[in-house]
Amino acid sequence: MDLYPAIQMFLAESRELLEQMEDALLRLEADPHDRDLLDAIFRAAHTIKGSAGVFGYDPVVHFTHGVESVLDRLRDGEFALTPTLSALLLRCGDHMGALVEACTASETPPTELISVSETLAAELAAATGDTQADETAARSPAEAETTAGPARWRIELEFGSEVLRNGMDPLSFLRYLETLGTVRDVRTSIARLPRWSDLDPEACALDVELLFEGDVPLATIDGVFDFVRDDCAIRITPAEHPDAETLAAIADYPAQAPRLGEILVGSQAVSDDTLRAALAAQSAQAEAGAPPRPLGEILVAEGATSPAVVEAALERQGQIKQQKGQESRLIRVDADKLDQLITLVGELVIAGSGINAKAQRAGLADIVESAETLARLVEGVRDSALGLRMVQIGPTFQRFQRVVRDVSRELGKDIELEITGGDTELDKSVVERIGDPLMHLVRNAMDHGIETPAARAAAGKPARARLRLHACHDSGSIVIDVADDGAGLNTEKIRAKAIERGLLAAGATPSEHEIHQMIFAAGFSTADAVSNLSGRGVGMDVVRSNIEALRGTIELESRAGLGTRVRIRLPLTLAIIDGFLVGLGNARYVLPLDVVEECLELSPAERLAVGKQGFLNVRGEPLPMLRLREVFQLGEADWRRENVVVVRFGALKAGIVVDELLGELQTVIKPLGKLFAFLPGISGSTILGTGEVALILDVPGLVKRADPPRGQSLATAQSALS
Repeated sequence: MDLYPAIQMFLAESRELLEQMEDALLRLEADPHDRDLLDAIFRAAHTIKGSAGVFGYDPVVHFTHGVESVLDRLRDGEFALTPTLSALLLRCGDHMGALVEACTASETPPTELISVSETLAAELAAATGDTQADETAARSPAEAETTAGPARWRIELEFGSEVLRNGMDPLSFLRYLETLGTVRDVRTSIARLPRWSDLDPEACALDVELLFEGDVPLATIDGVFDFVRDDCAIRITPAEHPDAETLAAIADYPAQAPRLGEILVGSQAVSDDTLRAALAAQSAQAEAGAPPRPLGEILVAEGATSPAVVEAALERQGQIKQQKGQESRLIRVDADKLDQLITLVGELVIAGSGINAKAQRAGLADIVESAETLARLVEGVRDSALGLRMVQIGPTFQRFQRVVRDVSRELGKDIELEITGGDTELDKSVVERIGDPLMHLVRNAMDHGIETPAARAAAGKPARARLRLHACHDSGSIVIDVADDGAGLNTEKIRAKAIERGLLAAGATPSEHEIHQMIFAAGFSTADAVSNLSGRGVGMDVVRSNIEALRGTIELESRAGLGTRVRIRLPLTLAIIDGFLVGLGNARYVLPLDVVEECLELSPAERLAVGKQGFLNVRGEPLPMLRLREVFQLGEADWRRENVVVVRFGALKAGIVVDELLGELQTVIKPLGKLFAFLPGISGSTILGTGEVALILDVPGLVKRADPPRGQSLATAQSALS
């Protein structure tokens, strides 16, 4: 039996729960009396503990139980959440993650992690005034937890046929129950066991009924089966108190069909005959023209059950509807499967383009129409497939709440993180690779940009500084801003460091913007001393390299005394885009369609003007021009006419002069090899429907090169037009 898929699912769910736990703890610091946040933290810890117990990860169970006990006492109001306790709980969350990772990797965590567990348990004891915390942490949950609930529970388990194939061992649940209390009177049923000739050794047909004794609440027992609930029918009822048994059965009724009558019959609250009689009475009222009474009211009026039972059944019905609604909207898919789907869709796009090109050459109207229909369908499949990989950037931004909290305290600064545009979506692969550059920028802003509270007070600023993360869509790209309201960049200090390192001549007079860009030089740092945060000069150049590796750009703006803003512009996806095909002689090039604004044909007079002035008069506005032939050194054109593709990237706009305009197409982006990775003006390649290879143009790089020649500024060009 392969446990790997189940363990991987446990690992993924644990990571999600720990992220939710950290986020809730950070928000709880701002509002310590928010009971919902505290409950969410407790539920996350409880779920991790229960799932870890199923796999026998005792180090996770024992440590998490101690954390859970502290959280439970917080919920009971025994003590208040202090900044010290909050920081300690955050460290405990980090350690829970480390234990989970270690146990899933080798099942036996290193001795160092066990020592950390003991240290954190002692710190929890000191922070909460619990002199018995060390002893509690060393004991099992069953020994440590006491409640006033019933001591005897009857548990009925009907394991689904796919349990074994899904990597779960039914006996592991029974073994974990024994760590919580005593398991007695275990009985198995062979009612579902097929004939020997039909027996499937990988299918489970096991039904178990047992008696459990232990001073643990129903929620704890129920949590044991969280990891297998979708594959099993589980019923936990008190072994005594029939009324309580009925309510417990209703609370645990399997999520099969949200009908009130089925819930009542299935939990043995009413019999089938009683339910049929009540339904018949309800139908008779409807046939007589009277408004039918609710089924629950009829059963209570006839004395078949109590109002409390009906109310519990209605509550369970609502829970089942909500659970099924959530299940129908969400499905967990392996990222590798999505990547494989995108690859296949890319090949489909190429094949579709080939069919369309052949149909156009053949000139057969029916085939051309069918090819166009196929192209539309392929485009729809492409968009849907790419949409599966689109994720919100909000969770990535939220992870910096913890970073800002910890670093600001380390630096003795009061910094508030403001997040906007968290619902902006982009490709999952881009999200995964943008985390490190953002981390550099956020830490640099806190260390270099934002002043100490005393310095801010002297400058007339609020003591609390603001660091802002913002994301939005713009021209087919995603724009991410990292902005602060600090002191801004020290231009003179950067200039002095640049001269010292030989990056700038002593007599040079670059603009302030050019001086600021020098912080992206390799090894450049203005820090006076090396610290945990800065001073080694391996930050901003790494940021730029990582951004450019994603086919993105990075811009920096700073104003003395007002703050700094770093703007990152990235493609939405790294896989498939809509493109615009152009030609230079026999060569073909692709422009991302999102950056194309319009296309123009150059007249002979305009061709001459472009050659002399470097810009074109477009409706009274000067447009800087760039001849693609000159960029790629292809020689003079043999074509009788030239065309201009007007492109925009951010605030920059330029015209790219080409020979031919060949129309739109769907483009599968293929990365360049290492030999061509730094080829100027080119960002990738693609395969056309004809089988030819076309290069994808680096529009940001080309637009920046399209400045008017001979130092002529656009302002001068504007005056020449007026």
